[in-house]
Amino acid sequence: MRGRADGAQKKRLVTGLCVVATFLIFLFVYYGSSFGSRIHHSASTLEYGSRSLVSYLGGNDDSDLGSKQDESSTTFGQDGEDAVAPKSFPVCDDRYSELIPCLDRNLIYQMRLKLDLSLMEHYERHCPPPERRYNCLIPPPLGYKVPIKWPRSRDEVWKANIPHTHLAHEKSDQNWMVVKGDKIAFPGGGTHFHYGAGKYIASIANMLNFSNNNLNNGGRIRTVLDVGCGVASFGAYLLSSDIIAMSLAPNDVHQNQIQFALERGIPAYLGVLGTRRLPYPSRSFEFAHCSRCRIDWLQRDGILLLELDRLLRPGGYFAYSSPEAYAQDEEDLRIWREMSALVERMCWKIAAKRNQTVIWVKPLTNDCYMEREPGTQPPLCRSADDPDAVWNVKMEACITPYPDQQHRAKGSGLAPWPARLTSSPPRLADFGYSSEIFEKDTEVWRRRVESYWNLLSPKIKPDTLRNVMDMKANFGSFAAALNDKNVWVMNVVPEDGPNTLKLIYDRGLIGTIHSWCEAFSTYPRTYDLLHAWTVFSDLEKKECSAEDLLIEMDRILRPTGFIIVRDKKHIVEFIKKRLPALHWEGVATGDASDSEQDEDEVVFVIQKKMWLTSTSLRDTE
Repeated sequence: MRGRADGAQKKRLVTGLCVVATFLIFLFVYYGSSFGSRIHHSASTLEYGSRSLVSYLGGNDDSDLGSKQDESSTTFGQDGEDAVAPKSFPVCDDRYSELIPCLDRNLIYQMRLKLDLSLMEHYERHCPPPERRYNCLIPPPLGYKVPIKWPRSRDEVWKANIPHTHLAHEKSDQNWMVVKGDKIAFPGGGTHFHYGAGKYIASIANMLNFSNNNLNNGGRIRTVLDVGCGVASFGAYLLSSDIIAMSLAPNDVHQNQIQFALERGIPAYLGVLGTRRLPYPSRSFEFAHCSRCRIDWLQRDGILLLELDRLLRPGGYFAYSSPEAYAQDEEDLRIWREMSALVERMCWKIAAKRNQTVIWVKPLTNDCYMEREPGTQPPLCRSADDPDAVWNVKMEACITPYPDQQHRAKGSGLAPWPARLTSSPPRLADFGYSSEIFEKDTEVWRRRVESYWNLLSPKIKPDTLRNVMDMKANFGSFAAALNDKNVWVMNVVPEDGPNTLKLIYDRGLIGTIHSWCEAFSTYPRTYDLLHAWTVFSDLEKKECSAEDLLIEMDRILRPTGFIIVRDKKHIVEFIKKRLPALHWEGVATGDASDSEQDEDEVVFVIQKKMWLTSTSLRDTE
């Protein structure tokens, strides 16, 4: 929405102000006083909107747009103190069907943020202030269909769901994607692997002399970071080797890369190597990959390569496929010389080099760092620097040494996959937790997930769910309990709590740090299931809007997708009152009697209805 007027606008002529005042009075009278203190939100939405009436596939018409109530309706009431719940929320204009609130370039222009484009700051998160939030429901695009199910979705998606075909033409010689009728197909190609990601992955394993050309190396390589991932075919073809990749790319000129990845059912996240640390703890990945990702690794004293160094485990690999690795001309040769000198000072060694691919390996201990000449650049990070602090933390051009314990262990101490999923994580001691606590947590969530599945079973088939998010993951035991299902889980750890995300990565799972007072870095309609365990209870303690979170959950949830809320009774009642406004449906209530922390905890399962605006429904008939 447009937000508030700036200082210059306040000095407009009196006639202009009168026109605006008359318009607002008209809205107030026409739509009723229920707009409250947030009338400017709904006014902008209605003014922009070319669609208004909401129609349901198999449901009833609802022409009451309404709006968010006053601020009291966004708080959790108890014993009947809650304010009247809204009958409906407005629907955003069609043009916002792919809105990512904290990665919205229009917002950057409107707020006149002074960002350094050369440092990619414009691709980093910049969230709207409260008065500029779109407090409306994101509509699906014209002709939207329930996504194709995994594993078929790896190779094809509905074109109507992501109606962007420019990448198919731009990358036609690289086999990224091909338009085929009402679908978009993905042959598995990439900038440096035109003949398919499968063969390319096998060739990397062959370069490292791994048995059977399998990159998982007997379960020793499990978590991979793919930087500048394109449509994530590299990560897609790793899954068959029991390797899970965090495919990372910004919402840049190659728009919709991550949207395609998630529509395909491949783990992916919107992010960029810019000025801030990536939202992952130190020593999270066994393998990092860049295939012609167009990143200037030499900039700012190698700060971006040093960020990868922070994220790699002891003995971790970085595979770099690019012309510089072959050095065919003078410019490539210069880059190769400078990059080789930089990684040598970082104590990386060449593990293998073939054609246009080089693979470096990170040292197992701090010995090489200690043996460098005094004053060697880049320096070691300060001892006070926390390498796991990542939420809005600036990158630093320094080497992250290993803690003494890991230095002595000469490695990460992790069991091979899949044993590491249930093995006590080496970094558990950082939190003062015992193995017994970890094992108990694993067992508790195994039983809870079994109960969830029983509640969901009348509504789902074996292939119904693929992209799952645990909004408060703790140890990652919810995700671990789903390991026998054909799903992957984005584990989210709150930015203001214990940074247990490093335990999650130690278990061979993936995730990110986030604050649920803000929008998540993903496109709309990208998750099939959201699990919210005490997320709203945590929000209750902060000055954040519960309704904003509900609208955000609706944004990232696919139509016909599910939400499992496990929280206090009065919070579940708060949510129940808002189901009609969100076009959600309560489908099951479960027992939470196993909760030792809070006897007041209940389980509530919700399904999002398939709805289209009246215009898009008419176009599909």
